[in-house]
Amino acid sequence: MTLAMLFIPAITITLISLCACIHYEALQRCNAMLPQLRLHNKRAKVLAAVGAAMVSHFLQIGLFAAALYFLQHYADLGYIGGNFKNTAFSFLYFSTETYTSLGFGDVFPLGHIRMVAGMEALTGLVMISWTASFTYLEMSRYWRPDSRKTARSLLIRKKAMTP
Repeated sequence: MTLAMLFIPAITITLISLCACIHYEALQRCNAMLPQLRLHNKRAKVLAAVGAAMVSHFLQIGLFAAALYFLQHYADLGYIGGNFKNTAFSFLYFSTETYTSLGFGDVFPLGHIRMVAGMEALTGLVMISWTASFTYLEMSRYWRPDSRKTARSLLIRKKAMTP
């Protein structure tokens, strides 16, 4: 049994766990803070929730990028090929492309880090879905039409339709 066969699953499980914790904390804190924000426009609260989720996603992408950098440079468990410049920005680009499931186009993983990249795509799919669900709940809470305005507009429409 090689070191890679033990190390890659361990690092992958650690990354997925950290991503779930980061996202949970970001969304939980956002959910707790939104009712306390004194914003005149309730829709701005939904935008704040989306912003918090985006920060969480960016942190997760950065975490995977750092792990891929480590695995390529220090663990020698594969490398990223293609049009890849071996800079921090390139690792961040590759991680963003993978996390968002855009696919492997101009850069692609080779060697044992392919498993990490594949699990990053799955993690991104789950986290982005979680964000969509959270955003829907926040929109349901803050984007409800004002009941008085809705009742007034229904009354106006009813009068307009009556001959």
